[in-house]
Amino acid sequence: SLQDQFDNLEKHTQWGIDVLEKYIKFVKERTEIELSYAKQLRNLSKKYQPKKNSKEEEEYRYTSTRAFLATLNEMNDYAGQHEVISENMTSLITGELTRYVQELKQERKSHFHDGRKAQQHIETCWKQLEASKRRFERDCKEADRAQQYFEKMDADINVTKADVEKARQQAQLRHQMAEDSKAEYSSTLQKFNSEQHDHYYTHIPNIFQKIQEMEERRIVRIGESMKTFAEVDRQVIPIIGKCLDEITKAAESVDHKNDSQMVIEAFKSGFEPPGDIDFEDFTQPMKRTVSESSLSNSRGDGKSEPKFGSKSKGKLWPFIKKNKLMSLLTSPHQPPPPPPASASPSAVPNGPQSPKQQKEPLSHRFNEFMTSKPKIHCFRSLKRGGAGPEDFSNLPPEQRRKKLQQKVDELNRDIQKEMDQRDALTKMKDVYIKNPQMGDAASVDHRLAELGQNIEKLRLEVQKFEGWLAEVEGRLPARTEQPRRQSGVYETQNPSGVNSCAQDRESPDGSYTEEQSQETEMKVPATDFDDEFDDEEPLPTIGTCKALYTFEGQNEGTISVAEGEMLYVIEEDKGDGWTRIRRNEDEEGYVPTSYVEVYLDKNAK
Repeated sequence: SLQDQFDNLEKHTQWGIDVLEKYIKFVKERTEIELSYAKQLRNLSKKYQPKKNSKEEEEYRYTSTRAFLATLNEMNDYAGQHEVISENMTSLITGELTRYVQELKQERKSHFHDGRKAQQHIETCWKQLEASKRRFERDCKEADRAQQYFEKMDADINVTKADVEKARQQAQLRHQMAEDSKAEYSSTLQKFNSEQHDHYYTHIPNIFQKIQEMEERRIVRIGESMKTFAEVDRQVIPIIGKCLDEITKAAESVDHKNDSQMVIEAFKSGFEPPGDIDFEDFTQPMKRTVSESSLSNSRGDGKSEPKFGSKSKGKLWPFIKKNKLMSLLTSPHQPPPPPPASASPSAVPNGPQSPKQQKEPLSHRFNEFMTSKPKIHCFRSLKRGGAGPEDFSNLPPEQRRKKLQQKVDELNRDIQKEMDQRDALTKMKDVYIKNPQMGDAASVDHRLAELGQNIEKLRLEVQKFEGWLAEVEGRLPARTEQPRRQSGVYETQNPSGVNSCAQDRESPDGSYTEEQSQETEMKVPATDFDDEFDDEEPLPTIGTCKALYTFEGQNEGTISVAEGEMLYVIEEDKGDGWTRIRRNEDEEGYVPTSYVEVYLDKNAK
């Protein structure tokens, strides 16, 4: 029946809407996957990005690591394209289809409402026709009965004429009512037939046509959405392809030769390889000497000197640890002596920290170290644990040249900044002179003077570093106050050799040892050395201390104190058992922490 068809169509169109909503949900989940994937890619790229101002950032100067960095950046852009996919699918598919589904539901509801209304109207017309038909049938039967009753009365001779006339009139009335009912039935029938024709040939087909068109639009729309689904992906393929092309380009830019050369430049020391070691003939009754070609005999006066052990320290020139010089010039290496059992000064032995045997060799080596090139620029800064000498003489020649060049470039940049400020202030001063109402020209004179002084200081610094740089590059002769300097090999080797004497008489690889009787006290000459430190500011005092026992400072870096003496504390015990103190501006050094009672100033920094 027609009602069954309406039910079928209603179920089918509802199924179509369900399919559309299912597809919307599918696309929505796809966009969430794209966003999650993009987020994971971005996090991955960020995770492996070099941290600023870290060692990792320095590693990205090589072509291989720069290619990896480019890959990380391209992966970031790659992730951005997946975000574009998600955004476009959300706006072009999910959003549009969601709005369309709402409109489709309203349209479907309207069509089926019209269909139900048309069905109700035809059913009402049918009921009216049935009522008119039954009335016509009833009136015909009543007319027939009235006619039969009249004929019966008219044939009966016993009935009065008046009764017969009454029966005849009743029959005529019933007959007229039947005719009226017939006419009404005929009119209702014609009207119903017309309505029924319109219902089945006009109204219902129109409604079905609209439902069909609605369903076809839904099918077309879901097909277009699927096409858009593919197009959104296809649109980003060229950009993703460019990202992949850039990754390929970065990979092709990897240059193994260049990277190897950068490593060579970074670690090139400038050392000259050691010469051959001559045969030492022990069968001759003569003092053992070291050949002139040995690295350990690099003194300018050409004298051969006795060594501290049976093996040549010169062999270890590339491997001496630079931090041994730093530790030599800080606190003493030996553990501090325990406090004496009694308070008597004579009861305190010198102990292992104050050997007195054979002071000449180590003093000679240290004197030679101080007069050899390069000099230690700031002895106090090294004792404080500073970063190294100002002229970078603790570095190999090639590394030192690079550091000096960087310093010169940095100072030139600072000079340019100061000059730019000076030029700007000069222009401002000219404006003030021409227009006094804008400001006082004399107000900038002080700042201009400061800038001039700063520029002059920076230029002096540049000259100083350029002198060192020229000396390293061989453009200037060596300094006259260092007659024993011979080669760049010795100037790096020699301090290391001095350090090894004070480091428990042991080389870094344990190949050289010396008897304790050869440990000596270093005596540093004041000439040319103290001049280097006149400008150095003394360490601030952080408290006071009282000597509990007498301590005879015999080691380099220690200071002797008398029992009960009050002194200034300038450096706390750093866990090695030594405290640094000062007696006056010229006398300072280390004493065992257990020998003094320290009173720190709470306000001291």
